[in-house]
Amino acid sequence: MTQDLALVEAREDLLVFDKPAGLLSVPGRGADKQDCLSTRAQQQWPDAKVVHRLDMDTSGLIIMARGLPMQRALSQAFAQRQTHKTYTAVVWGDLRACAGSWHTIDLPLIVDWPNRPKSKVCHDSGKPSITQWRVAEDDQLPREFTRLSLMPLTGRSHQLRVHLLSIGHPILGDPLYGRDFEGSDAVFRAAPRLLLHASGLRLVHPTQGVTLDWTSPAPF
Repeated sequence: MTQDLALVEAREDLLVFDKPAGLLSVPGRGADKQDCLSTRAQQQWPDAKVVHRLDMDTSGLIIMARGLPMQRALSQAFAQRQTHKTYTAVVWGDLRACAGSWHTIDLPLIVDWPNRPKSKVCHDSGKPSITQWRVAEDDQLPREFTRLSLMPLTGRSHQLRVHLLSIGHPILGDPLYGRDFEGSDAVFRAAPRLLLHASGLRLVHPTQGVTLDWTSPAPF
């Protein structure tokens, strides 16, 4: 643990953390938004470099490079979709009738500029965005909610949150997209946090060629 930051693995050229919900990945604007995962990591590993991000409200696995060469290599791997990421979410509605196979959401996304930082579906000028999902068993959930496994095949801002909202099953506890779903804030109030967690991360090491695989059970 580094300043309340859970270290999953430290290698000579990369670091993996389990980011808690509510912590920024990188500094934001303003003095009150400087505490973040990257700043905390760099206090112990000065060569730690940002490779990708998770939304502040999302918890789970996040990787940082050590040094500029590895940052470039890992950033390229993420840009070229050479990484495999999986997420766990709990959504509004009963999707158990869809259990047993993967389903695809293929809807273009764009930043909703008048309502930033939100994103939205836009068929005219949105960027191609694809998410795969399937039902994950959870006998403890009430029937009006469903646990899902998610695989984003692209990496747009708020992609998982907007895609699930677009099919009528927003993620519970979402402060951005769950406050006015169907004219109610019931989705937002259904959980004390956004129930979205980066639970799996796999990639081939850029120089060593070995497959690296990390998992983190969802804390909800």
